Amino acid sequence: MSEGTMQLRAQRDQRNPQAKRAKRLTRVLVGAAAVPVMLVAAGCSSDSGSEDGKDKAAEESAASRSASPSPTVQAAAFRKLPEPCSVVTKKTLEDLVPKGDSGKEGTSNDTASRASCSWDSLDDNGVKGSQFRWLSVSMLRFESDVTRGAGDKLAGDYYQKQLKDVQSAEGAKGLKTTPVSGTGDEASLVRYDLKKKEGTFKQQTVVTRVENVVVTVDFNGAGLAGDKTPDADDLAKDAQKAAKEAVAAVTKANGAAGGGTSSGKPAPSESSSGAPSKSPSKSSSKAPAKDS
Repeated sequence: MSEGTMQLRAQRDQRNPQAKRAKRLTRVLVGAAAVPVMLVAAGCSSDSGSEDGKDKAAEESAASRSASPSPTVQAAAFRKLPEPCSVVTKKTLEDLVPKGDSGKEGTSNDTASRASCSWDSLDDNGVKGSQFRWLSVSMLRFESDVTRGAGDKLAGDYYQKQLKDVQSAEGAKGLKTTPVSGTGDEASLVRYDLKKKEGTFKQQTVVTRVENVVVTVDFNGAGLAGDKTPDADDLAKDAQKAAKEAVAAVTKANGAAGGGTSSGKPAPSESSSGAPSKSPSKSSSKAPAKDS
């Protein structure tokens, strides 16, 4: 390019500065346009990786849930209750309620979960008065439940509640509570006096738990119409004897060895039902006539 030509171009550029700025602007726009393209490409790559991570985390969480075991609870040891009026032997009944008739079974809409039986006796000695006796045995069985717990635990909770109910008997005088050994898994004897117009009643209540069953034995006696008041210690021994026989009947009915504690258990089975809604009976003393 000659010197003259260069001078002519320079003169044109000076005369037309807008053309010069347009060229520079074109170069800037071309460079800037490349930046969004790179950002878009980078954004797509980043989103793809995030989605993949979420999918993988969801799959791992689902796999973890499917691998977790369902809630379970140890099946209750005892599945049924014995016939309530047969839990005490004939000989023991002759000793405790000698003039009594056959037992009176309590009403229940589920005899496999709750049952009871009672006996009463009035030995009339004419002008010397008479001896009154009353015996009651009630049983309550608890099933294991995945939400509430094992049957023996539920029975243990009820055992404590039943014991407190007995200890809060209205009108009880000289109340004493002592532990009882050799009868079920846990047992207590509650004894007190109840004064009525007919005489003083000596109340003995044994509350015991064997596995998932709670047994309550009530036994009281009184000398009426001038007869002497029975010995409380003798009545306590009789009540404990009846309780031990009732516990043995429960274990025997379920194919386990009878005695102080249960030594055998049936094959476990799954269960989801709850405990019975109410007790078959509450511990109380029974008198032959109402108070005035």
